[in-house]
Amino acid sequence: MWDVGLAEIAVILVVAMIALGPDRLPDVARQAAKFLHKARIMAHNARDELRTELGPDYADLELRDLDPRSIVRKHITEAMEEASRAEASKPTLPAGQVPPYDVEAT
Repeated sequence: MWDVGLAEIAVILVVAMIALGPDRLPDVARQAAKFLHKARIMAHNARDELRTELGPDYADLELRDLDPRSIVRKHITEAMEEASRAEASKPTLPAGQVPPYDVEAT
């Protein structure tokens, strides 16, 4: 999601150690963990409330389903699958047979 690697996390930790010092760092980390926990609970509550308000048709709703990129990706994928099914259902010529040719059409 944020594309943060191990090296970036190490740099953040070293800067935090230098800026906060070893005495305050555990307390700040504890507060950050509590904040993340509360944020996660709020997100789950919002999702559950949205599911309740929308009714049983949206019982399997996930908040990431509302991302415009995933909606567009889903519709493009469905259109491509439909096109490939239509292409596969077209009749094919037997081996050695020449397709019809209309001289007046060209």
